Amino acid sequence: MVFKKMLSAFGVGGPSVDTVLTNPNTRPGLTLDGQVNLVGGDSPAAIEQVVIGLVTRVEVEGHDTEYAGTMEFHRMAVSGPLQLAPKQELSIPFQLPVPWETPITDVYGQRLHGMTMGLRTELAVARAVDKSDLDQVAVHPLPVHERILEAFQRLGFRFKHADLERGHIRGVQQTLPFYQEIEFFASPQYASTIREVELTFVTSQRGVDVILECDKRGGFLSAGHDAFGRYQVSHADVDRVDWAQVVDGWLRETTSRYGSLRSQGFGPGHGHGHGRGHGMGGMVAGAALGVAGGMIAGEMIEDAFEGDFGGDFGGEE
Repeated sequence: MVFKKMLSAFGVGGPSVDTVLTNPNTRPGLTLDGQVNLVGGDSPAAIEQVVIGLVTRVEVEGHDTEYAGTMEFHRMAVSGPLQLAPKQELSIPFQLPVPWETPITDVYGQRLHGMTMGLRTELAVARAVDKSDLDQVAVHPLPVHERILEAFQRLGFRFKHADLERGHIRGVQQTLPFYQEIEFFASPQYASTIREVELTFVTSQRGVDVILECDKRGGFLSAGHDAFGRYQVSHADVDRVDWAQVVDGWLRETTSRYGSLRSQGFGPGHGHGHGRGHGMGGMVAGAALGVAGGMIAGEMIEDAFEGDFGGDFGGEE
């Protein structure tokens, strides 16, 4: 009897949790709907709470190091305390609002190379090990994102990679502790001035801040450098403009205005981009990550994210 109680405390013969999403596909600003299914174990269980949360992999830059960690960035309790009888089956429906700034993981039905996203369900059982369940989620672009991504393709840019960077972009109203970078190889018509472009969307209910970082080629007498541009678009602009023309204008303006943009707070040391230092804010955020950043050390989540996601927007790595 004592042995069986101990097994139950460590999760063997304890309650189980399985979350079923009505549809794993969503968009920023919409919801994820589903239900959490609980099944009682061999003995009665006091459930403290049932929580669901969105998790993704985020790159963190520190002092000359870069590592990736799995972070929960949005969570919601779907149930408070409840008693689960032996073998009792219980289903709890939920609607989880998806934050506007949630990064895009899928374009044209293909997973963006480098992106992961999951819904984690946590079952906190009194005096026992937490049970959890992870379900893959696909976040598709809003119409304005889609038009801008299409414009890059129409202009001949080739998708390279996407990732999430820990930190905040100066001058941009940002609610999540990271931002997405979608990287492209420059197309032939821009190749004389640009090597690569990193595209960041910071989305809200009103519209999108579009941040461009162009890796500029050096000239005969000048070294290469990064040029930054920031542009605001409204969701209402979707069908009003020729997006290829707009993006072309952004790129030309960004690459010609390097000097003035640095004075606006973009550029090295301002929390955007790879390997150029994130200033004090970025360093502090990196140091605090393990404590306050909601990092999850669970191998189950890492395993679920390893090699599960196929597909590659644009076919390039």
